[in-house]
Amino acid sequence: MTRALLPRPRQVSTTPGARLDDADAFRLDRSTTIAAPSALLGVAEWLAAEVRPATGLPMAVVETDPRTATDASASGGIRLALDADLGEEAYRLRVDGSGIEVTGGGPAGVFRGATTLLQLLPPAIHRRARVEHASWEVAAVELADEPRFGWRGTMLDVVRHFMPKRDVLRFIDLMAMHKLNRLHLHLTDDQGWRMQIHRYPLLTEVGAWRHESQIGAHPDGAGDGRPHGGFYTQDDLREIVAYAAERFVTIVPEIESPGHVQAALAAYPDLGVRDVEPGPLDVWPRWGIDENVLNAEESTVQFFLDVFDEVMDVFPGPYIGVGGDECPRDQWRESPRVQQRMRELGLADEASVQAWFIGRMAARLAERGRRVFGWEELLEGELVGDAVIASWRGAAAAAIAARRGYDVVACPDDVVYLDYRQSDAADEPIPVSVPITVLDAYRFDPVPVGLDDRAAQHVIGGQANLWTEYMDSSRTVDFFAFPRLCAVAEVLWSGPGGNEADFLGRLDGHLERLDALGVEYRRAAGPLPWQRRPGIPGRPETREERDRHVAALVAGLAGA
Repeated sequence: MTRALLPRPRQVSTTPGARLDDADAFRLDRSTTIAAPSALLGVAEWLAAEVRPATGLPMAVVETDPRTATDASASGGIRLALDADLGEEAYRLRVDGSGIEVTGGGPAGVFRGATTLLQLLPPAIHRRARVEHASWEVAAVELADEPRFGWRGTMLDVVRHFMPKRDVLRFIDLMAMHKLNRLHLHLTDDQGWRMQIHRYPLLTEVGAWRHESQIGAHPDGAGDGRPHGGFYTQDDLREIVAYAAERFVTIVPEIESPGHVQAALAAYPDLGVRDVEPGPLDVWPRWGIDENVLNAEESTVQFFLDVFDEVMDVFPGPYIGVGGDECPRDQWRESPRVQQRMRELGLADEASVQAWFIGRMAARLAERGRRVFGWEELLEGELVGDAVIASWRGAAAAAIAARRGYDVVACPDDVVYLDYRQSDAADEPIPVSVPITVLDAYRFDPVPVGLDDRAAQHVIGGQANLWTEYMDSSRTVDFFAFPRLCAVAEVLWSGPGGNEADFLGRLDGHLERLDALGVEYRRAAGPLPWQRRPGIPGRPETREERDRHVAALVAGLAGA
C-alpha cells in the first residue's frame, strides 16, 4: 500500500521484488505486541485501540526500558522508540519479517509514524468491527519523514451551524489521520456563542440560540423558521482539548471581537453602541457582515478580559484567537459617546479603536504567556509584535504581514476556503464564490512568490477554512472538506509542488480509507443526489470578480 500513502513521505524504500507473502513482510497475529517506553505508552495505547476493532487481535502494550536499544519483548511485534537526533515530528519507520519499528524525535513524531503504519495495512483497518478473512500484513519498507511546515491546520466554524461534540472529536480523528496538527475552532460570531462562560451565563443562555437561519446566500433570502443552536460546556471543551492533545492536535480557540459580536450583544446589550443602536437585538439569523459592534467603554474591555481569562483556563495552547476581521466602523463614527472616548484615549481615528481594543486583549494574553492569533485586518492598526496573522485575502496579504515581521498562517480564500464551490456545474450545492477543485487545493503554496528568505521564515504554515453557513450537518462538512483537505494536508506536510498525477493516483487508494471510515466525500464525478441542494441560491463569482474585490481590500491593507 505504499503507493497510496498520503501525505507523501519524504523518503520511501522497499525491498526489491517484495510481496506481501514474502518472508520480508510482517503479519500481525495474536502474539503481536506493541512495546514502548513510558513516554510513548499513550501513543502505543492509541495505536492498539486503532488496530483491535477490525483485526480482533489483543495487541497487548508492553512497557520497555528506554535505556535498552532493543528489547526482547518487542521481538515479533511493533516497537516504538525515541531518537533525539530527529525533529519533534520527524519519524523513521522500518518493516521487515522480524517486526516493525517506529522511531520519532518526540512523541508527536512517533504518533505521525503510527498513522503511516496504519496506511500500510489494508483500508479495512479503519472499520470499527471485526473484518473476517482479512490478511493483516505489512510489506517490507523503510520510511524517513518529517513535515515541511509546523502549522498544518483547519479552521472549523461551529457557530453558523453547531457541531455536536461527538462530531468535533470525529473531525479531530480525521485531521490526525492526515497529519494535521492545528484545529482553529471558531467559537463565537453574530449567529451564536458556543462556549460556556461561568461569569456571564447569558452568553449561552441567550446567545447560543437563534430563532431561524437564512436560506441560501441571496441578501433577501427567506428564513427557514427553525430555531438553531447549541454550545459546549467548559467540561466539553476540556474533553475536546485532551482528546486532541492525545492525537498531537492543538486547539486554537477564537472569540470574535470587536465585530461579529451580535450574539454577545443579544445577551448583554450594554456591550453595544447604545446611542446608535439602542436594541434590543436578537442573535443574528442572517449571513454576511453585521454592522453591530462593541462600544469603547472600559466596562466592555473588562467584560472581554474576563471572557478571555476563562478561555485561557480551558485552552492551554500558546495561541488564542481574538478575531479582528470584518469589523464595520460606521457605528463608532456615528456615536457621540465613542467619539468622546476616542478623544479621552487619544485615538486618531476609528481604525485605532479596533487596534486599542485588540491591544488590551493582547496585553492580557501576554501576561499569561499566550500569543494573539487573529485575522489579517489586525494589520490595519498598531499591533503587538508577536501576533500570529491568519492571512485570508490572497498571497499579497500574507506577503505584507511577513515583510512586517509577523508570523503568518496562510489561508488564501481562493485556494483553501473549502466552503467555496467545487466546480462550475449547476448541481453544486449552494455554490459560493469561485470553484476550488482538488488540484487547485493541491497547488496551494503557503509562501508567497517573491519573499526573501528572512520574510519567508515568518510563514509558519497554513490552514484550510471551513465556514459553515451552508453546512448544516457533519455529512455536509464531509462533502466540502474531503478530498480537498487531503490535498491541503499533503502540501503542508510534504511541501508544495508535488507531482499531480502521482498525488491523484495515491488519492484514489486513500479514498478507500475514507470509505471505510464512513466519510461522505465529494466524488470526482460530482455530488451524489442527496448532496445537492436544488433551488437554493448561492453567490458564485468569477475569478475576475473575486480578484478585483480582494485587490481593493489588500490595497487598503498595504496603505495601513
